[in-house]
Amino acid sequence: MTDDQATAFHVGMTADAVVDAAAELTRDSHLWGWSIRDLARRLGVSPSVIYHHVGGRDLLARHVVERVVEGLSVPPPESPWDEWFRTFLLSAYGPVAAYPGVAKWLLLHGPTFRTTLDVIDTGTALLRRAGFGDDAGFAYAALLNNAMLTISIGDDRLVHEDDGPRDHATMMDEFARMALGRPGVEVLAASLLTPFAEGGPGAKQLRERYFRFVVDTTIAGLATLLGAC
Repeated sequence: MTDDQATAFHVGMTADAVVDAAAELTRDSHLWGWSIRDLARRLGVSPSVIYHHVGGRDLLARHVVERVVEGLSVPPPESPWDEWFRTFLLSAYGPVAAYPGVAKWLLLHGPTFRTTLDVIDTGTALLRRAGFGDDAGFAYAALLNNAMLTISIGDDRLVHEDDGPRDHATMMDEFARMALGRPGVEVLAASLLTPFAEGGPGAKQLRERYFRFVVDTTIAGLATLLGAC
């Protein structure tokens, strides 16, 4: 390749454009659902161009997560702790869930961005002020980890939603057999298993509803623990 060809090969390509394309692939599939070759095809370049402008797969994933996290809205610190966490977590659901795999990345790698550090400082300060004392770190971890884990489980279910009608029919038959004569299984099958297995808009609404339930019960549990101190 000549110098002129190499220059033309990179014309218009920037690190931001590469991260934008990686974010699009993540939104369309999963953070771990695409490769450097997939990204290169999306951009119409060779894989070496990706490495030149941004780096490898792990670094790209970090940039995608950072892009998502920087878009989160952080409530004012004057709010009561329970209201602050409920507002923050519920507002974070949409942006994080829109990019499957981001929640799992945060669980695996922890708070490594400026925005997340600001959230930690504000959140733990509110919990200390509320009276959690030395357990403020545990309370913060319970709130954030429960929320991100719930999204992550939903993300993993999305990967399997396109198994096809034959697999879906098999699962429905299995659920029906499991539930027969078992009241507890019948409740789970009706409220969770069947809607999740069916996928589509119903499963999406159920994931968000369950997320809200987890956030509300975690906050309620911590409030009860605080009251017992």
